This record gives sequence, C-alpha cells and structure tokens, in this order.
Amino acid sequence: MRASQDELIRGGAPRRGGRRRVFAAAVLAAAMALTGCTSGGGGDGDKSSSWQGGGESGPKAAATITEPAADAKDVPASTAVTFTTKEAQETTVELKDSAGKVVEGQLAKDGKSWLPDGALAYGETYTATVTATGDDGKPATATSTFTTMAKPGKQIRVSSFLGDNQVVGVAMPLIVKFGRAIPEDYRDDLQRRMTVTAKPAQEGIWHWVSPTEVHYRPKAFWKANSTVTYKVQAGGLPLGDGWYGRSDLTVDIKTGPSFVMTVDNRTKKMTVTKDGKVIKTILVSLGKKSTPSSSGTMVVIEKLRHTVFDTMEELGPEEGYRTEIDYAQRLTWGGEFIHAAPWSEGVQGRSNVSHGCVNVSMKDGNWLFANTRMGDPITVKGTERKLQNGNGWTDWNMSWDEYVKGSAVPYEPPAAPGDDTSPGADEPSVEPTP
Repeated sequence: MRASQDELIRGGAPRRGGRRRVFAAAVLAAAMALTGCTSGGGGDGDKSSSWQGGGESGPKAAATITEPAADAKDVPASTAVTFTTKEAQETTVELKDSAGKVVEGQLAKDGKSWLPDGALAYGETYTATVTATGDDGKPATATSTFTTMAKPGKQIRVSSFLGDNQVVGVAMPLIVKFGRAIPEDYRDDLQRRMTVTAKPAQEGIWHWVSPTEVHYRPKAFWKANSTVTYKVQAGGLPLGDGWYGRSDLTVDIKTGPSFVMTVDNRTKKMTVTKDGKVIKTILVSLGKKSTPSSSGTMVVIEKLRHTVFDTMEELGPEEGYRTEIDYAQRLTWGGEFIHAAPWSEGVQGRSNVSHGCVNVSMKDGNWLFANTRMGDPITVKGTERKLQNGNGWTDWNMSWDEYVKGSAVPYEPPAAPGDDTSPGADEPSVEPTP
C-alpha cells in the first residue's frame, strides 16, 4: 500500500532531481536558537526550555524545530512543522495563530513532523511549540514564530469527480483532477498530502493517469458497504512554476453491494454475482468480427435510461447508423456499452452481431439497469480485441504490480498483522499515499 503515515510529511530531505525544498532554513542557526534545553540547563540564556532548574540538572530531553525557521517570512500556507527530539519519551506539538487560537493537526507516527488539518491562513503569524519530555518527567520546549505568505495569484483548482455521500460500485476508482498539469517532480509532495481512510481497512494506492488526473484503487475490489473518506491537502502547497494549490478537498463516499458482471464470449452468457453469490445468468451478443468487443475489466461509467447512438458523422452514410437505445451503461470512452437490443434477441446466446457493445434483451436490460450503479465492474473474456488502458476507467485492467508503477511515491506493503503500527480490527485504515 502507500507509505506509512510517518512519511506523510517530509522534512528536510532533498527532492528528486535536486530541486530545493520549499522552505529555506538555516538548520544550524535554527538549532542554536531553538534547541529546547542545554546540557548545563536552567541558565538565564536558555529561553526555549519550559524547565527552570535552580540547582538541579536540566531535562534529559531536547527539541529543535527545523522548519519553519524562527522569524521566517513568506512561508507557504501548506507548511508542516518539522523537528528533531532527543531522549524524548513523549512529544507534543502546538500551533497557535496571532490571536492565540489553537490550530488542529496531526503528529506523524515517526515523531518528526506535524501537519495542520487544513491550510493555514495567508498573511498570518503563527507560533509553533514543540515539547519533548524524557523519562525524568522534565519537559523541554522549542518555539518558532513565522509568518505565512500573502495569497498567491497563481492557484490551481483541485476537484473530485465524486461528491459527498455518493454510493458507488465496488470497482469505483477515486478520481482527483487538477486545473493545471502538475510537474513530475512535485507530484510526490502532493501525493504525500493525499490520504484515504477506509472502513473496513483496505490496502490501496494512488496512480497518476495523466499530469492533471490521479486515481486511487484498492488492491482488490472495495469491500461491499464500505465507508471511504479521501482528503487532498493541496491548499497553499507549491506545485511548480510559481503555482500553488487553491484549496484542500475532503470527500466522503460509500460503496454498495458487490455487484460483479462477467461475460464469456465462448458461451455468449453474462454471469452476475451479488456479494459473491450467482444471482442471474443473461444471454448476450457481443461485437461481430469486424467490430469486436474489448476483452478486459471495465467499470460502469454512466447510465442512460434512453439515448441515441449516432455514428453517421464518424462512419459515414454507408457504415454509420442512428439508433434509439434503452438501458445503456457506458463502459469505454470509445463507445462500448451494455444495452438492451431487441433486434438481436433472436441470436443472443448464440452469435455476435453488435458493433462492440454487450447486447442483452429488453427484459434483462431493464433488470440490469435497475440493479447496477456507477462503479460496478464487468469483465469480458475471449474476444478478438484487448481493452486499451485509458479507454474508460481501466484501473482494474492492470495488475496490482502494474498499477503501483503509476504512483509518484515508492510502494510499501502494509504492516504485517499484529504489528503495533497496523490499525486495530475495529479501526478504520488511514491510507496515506505510498
């Protein structure tokens, strides 16, 4: 699955290709100014520690904020607080705005960084406080006060294909789009700010379909009746060439029952399973030899109760046609559908006569239309043509090993069962990108 939560926020590690990290920080100076304690402890010059010692020794723990540096200006609103600690048994981070209001956020599991729950306000001053407590019970603190940049003029829109509270099929990919191409060497930073939380827990990964679109799918189909939340923290995030993410995005969806269709060209039949049990077998007619149906795993993209197929402009008056169609369910951008075809009912189950679509009877078309939803999968087997990736939502037409290659962040398998870092049996999975 994706990288562990502790990799969600990267600190001072260099970007691929040598591009500088977003924040310029004089680490040595910051360490000197912000270290939470000194070995001598308790002196008048030690302003960053919350411990005051008298004659006692100083705290064993120490903390240093590395980014944002003290008094930094023009800090991106997407900033994380990164820090180092020493001899710390417990670490807490607090961020307040200039009015003293606490900003909510999450500490990474590795204890090295902290990310606000949303983008910070533009042109605002914040104070970060990191408190490290050692086994002696004495806290050491480090603080950094910084000011975020003014609102940038060049912002990239972030949008989700799905909306809140939609119920989708178990093969529905999560689809996030950007209003401008994201340069390749910025995608890893962005992907680390994209998290998926599923209940029950399910392994999955993000896959860049294009520079403006990224999909997410689990390793296997979504479990039936799952709840899924995905979040994109792009607000204020530098995305190359002076462009920044316009806003954060959070979407909550659910999956319905597992409704899976499988078509075998050899038998000319569709087998329908619901939650693992065969509930119906349907006779079909697929594409004739000159216009074969595609073999592969597709997903219902849209449903049209009544429409018109018009290929006159594409194919010309001799080959083209204009036909009214009922119970149409789109599978590819190229025009393959499941649909009712009363004109082929006499040969359904026996021969292929369509222009590439999955023909069914009016009765079966009506039944399918009433029972499917967007995101339900259909696999067609044994035809003369293979499905081309990108011709529809073809996320499931790739093996898992192929799919992970589209991630901007290296894939890491999930923690083994029983590992302390893995979600409990009754806990939702928090799925940061790999």
